[in-house]
Amino acid sequence: MIPIKTLASGISFAVKVHPRAKRNAITGVVGDALKLSLTSPPVDGRANEACVEFFAELFAVSRGSVTIATGETSRNKVVRVAGVSEDYIRQKLSATQGDQIEF
Repeated sequence: MIPIKTLASGISFAVKVHPRAKRNAITGVVGDALKLSLTSPPVDGRANEACVEFFAELFAVSRGSVTIATGETSRNKVVRVAGVSEDYIRQKLSATQGDQIEF
């Protein structure tokens, strides 16, 4: 399982984004980060928007609750989710282990 940090502003975790994929899905773990495949290209922030939208839908929170804390111009990002607990994030992510979660 990937490391998840609890901060005053929310929960954060690392993500490695694979843009221009066939579908939007969590496809595994790379080191200490989730591997997230996105159909959007890494142009004009479209992959970042797709990343935010994916996690907002996965965790059932508003898009405003999900932010990219670091790595806006990199494939390696830290995603922050406000308004949820670490246990809730772990529960949602552990339900995805072994399965690909698609949206």
